[in-house]
Amino acid sequence: MDAESNVLELSVELGHPTLVPPSKETQKGLYFLSNLDQNIAVIVRTVYCFTAADDRNSNNKNACKTIKESLQHILVHYYPLAGRLKLSSDGKLIVDCTGEGAVFVEAEANCAIQQLGDTLKLDHSTLCKLVYDIPGVNNILQIPPLVAQVTKFKCGGFVLGVCVNHCMFDGVSAMEFVNAWGATARGLPLTEPPFLDRTILNARCPPKIEYDHREFLEIQDLLSLDTDELVYGSFVFDREKIEKLKKIGMNDDGNNGVVLKKCTSFEVLSAFVWRARTKALNFPHDQETKLLFAVDGRNKFDPPLPKGYFGNAIVLTNCICKAGELLEKPLSHGVRLVQESIKTVNDGYMRSAIDYFEATRARPSLNSTLLITTWCQLSFNTTDFGWGEPVLSGPVGLPEKEVILFLSNGKDRKGVTVLVGLPVSAMNKFQELLQEV
Repeated sequence: MDAESNVLELSVELGHPTLVPPSKETQKGLYFLSNLDQNIAVIVRTVYCFTAADDRNSNNKNACKTIKESLQHILVHYYPLAGRLKLSSDGKLIVDCTGEGAVFVEAEANCAIQQLGDTLKLDHSTLCKLVYDIPGVNNILQIPPLVAQVTKFKCGGFVLGVCVNHCMFDGVSAMEFVNAWGATARGLPLTEPPFLDRTILNARCPPKIEYDHREFLEIQDLLSLDTDELVYGSFVFDREKIEKLKKIGMNDDGNNGVVLKKCTSFEVLSAFVWRARTKALNFPHDQETKLLFAVDGRNKFDPPLPKGYFGNAIVLTNCICKAGELLEKPLSHGVRLVQESIKTVNDGYMRSAIDYFEATRARPSLNSTLLITTWCQLSFNTTDFGWGEPVLSGPVGLPEKEVILFLSNGKDRKGVTVLVGLPVSAMNKFQELLQEV
């Protein structure tokens, strides 16, 4: 485990924030956000670290200019990101496409980028210095959909810190946007314009709810973490450890009888981490616990969503069981619950989830819940603005204490790094449980 540490006292001098509008006139007016966008309006921060291509200190000299100018050009195609969030007459989030632009900040750091080390091992306060936060805001409506900070380091490297609202896009859309931005910076044409019309995911009239949607179920929480200080850690599961977990997950305990024919890395890791977290937090035997995870619905819809769909196309699915049942039964039980949950997601489930929000305006409850989100299939590590691929990229913290994030690990991207936040005592227990594998 690699927990937070303050090995580097990073000092960053911020320049004056400026607005970067699209380089051409773009469509004005109100831009519809679907019900899949409404439920995850949280701020997501990511960093991309680029080293100098050679030892010249001037290597990052044009980084700010290049990234800023290319942002102007790419915003022509992604013009809703240059607008501002507001509430519609029926109380939903909507984008006012004013064209005023994204916020852009130039900054300088007091050290070489190599001194940062692995961004996953840096504490939250250090990473936050690399992503600009709009001061004095009281709610998400006061934060522009897109904020970017370019921090130049003494070695010639630089870090791009991006702050976005999740309601604007999910991981797949975000990846497509950032990579298109990078291609634009390298002077390449946009090969695949985004599909902007989110009304294809409009709710049906009248709403047609065909599933239970227990992701919204409010569970009585017998264990409160609100007053406990959290620490954050990253845990690496290499290919060998994942294969070992799969063998355990497909077999009953002690009998070596095959109970599952196959399981994916995501399925077994989700079940394993769910059990380990539940045990580490010492959930009461009768406490119900819920596992939520996102499923990409692009190919679940019938017909599938158009290529380049710009927006959220993910839906949360769930598993619920008593803590005692989860821990006393073998790992294969948890894996099976995850597999069954994934199988339920089809066009009908996706449409039903959209209609459920339309009828109830309910949001998923996180009481006694673990929410797993995976970035393992996202190619943020290939983003290239003209300085090659980032040597490091990743999130700045976790959006909620109930969230665990999976990131790909290793040159072959077959390993997984698990980011988790827990109270100190629970983190120690969590680490012990992971070392048993």
